[in-house]
Amino acid sequence: MSVATPYFDQLFAGNDDPWAFRQRWYERRKRALTLALLTRPRYASVFEPGCANGELSAELAPRCDRLLCCDTASAAVSLARGRLLGFAHAQVQQSRLPGQWPTEEFELIVLSELCYYLDHDDLCRLIDRALASLTANGQILACHWRPAIDGCPQTAEQVHALLHERLAMPLIASHHEHDFLLDLWSRDGTSVATHEGLR
Repeated sequence: MSVATPYFDQLFAGNDDPWAFRQRWYERRKRALTLALLTRPRYASVFEPGCANGELSAELAPRCDRLLCCDTASAAVSLARGRLLGFAHAQVQQSRLPGQWPTEEFELIVLSELCYYLDHDDLCRLIDRALASLTANGQILACHWRPAIDGCPQTAEQVHALLHERLAMPLIASHHEHDFLLDLWSRDGTSVATHEGLR
């Protein structure tokens, strides 16, 4: 069973940064690595489900023309909206995924610290919906904490293995550490250097 919305509501009750995204060097460094793994300087449209309080969202916003974020927790949605106030092209919605997946197309979908909260069937549905909404040159980035999380139906290894199998797209960039997995899949498997005519 996927983790229910009240779990996330509880995390945000009286705490605007339950995972210490702003304070921890681990989190700040991981965001920097996430952004560095992206192979394009700018994207036409980005979707970030499970945006929490919007810390990563605020760093994705300058890299795209349109940003859509969502979270299942109403407090997280409010915090993310506040964090993105300076970006007129950014929008935050309250949505429960995979059921309330948006209808738009996206050039980049960022699945950061989200997928292990979903059970196998819900994750399969989410991956299928992500593929259906990805542009012809689209990319999917996934980043997940490796140690097991109490109450989560899946581990980072299970999530990334299922993503790799079900996406069936070239894996064009990876960064794996003891603490987390970070992978980028792309419909266009061309490397950055090749794309710029360097080889």
